[in-house]
Amino acid sequence: MSQIKLFTLSLLALVVAGIAPLVEAQDKRDTLGSFRKWDAMKMRDSGADMCYMISTPTRWSASRKGVRRGDIYFTVTSRPRFKIKNQINTVVGYTLKAGSEVTISIDGRKNFKLFTEGGGAWAYDPRDDQRLVTAMKAGNSMVVTATSSRGTRTTDVYSLSGFTAANNAINRRCK
Repeated sequence: MSQIKLFTLSLLALVVAGIAPLVEAQDKRDTLGSFRKWDAMKMRDSGADMCYMISTPTRWSASRKGVRRGDIYFTVTSRPRFKIKNQINTVVGYTLKAGSEVTISIDGRKNFKLFTEGGGAWAYDPRDDQRLVTAMKAGNSMVVTATSSRGTRTTDVYSLSGFTAANNAINRRCK
């Protein structure tokens, strides 16, 4: 092997070895625990602690056959530096119909409306976040109903088993 090739390979190895820890540190997440159907995590974002919990639907359905969707999940996030506690968000795996609302039903009784943007939906204000989290803690299942930009209606069913424990974990770690 020529000295130039050896030097180039050595330099490349040093660059990769130097960058790898930076990439890993940038995306470092600590698992706070798995609580039945919910996982709780802590990470640093922009130099500040952020804790979140996440779950995926146990099942879903659509108003027409052959629907393809991207990632589908529901999160609850706390970011103390920004005075955010229990901010809810759902990602439905497609672009939502402009101006539509997502409906959340807890145990078929309590209904909540979320505003939409792109492929996600959020509560209108922090009080709505807290009301929804309180209902989720008391519930067994949650149904998220949304309408795509093409008019397809989807229904995502989530288990709330482990929700309270995961929520307690994120709020203990991110005060």
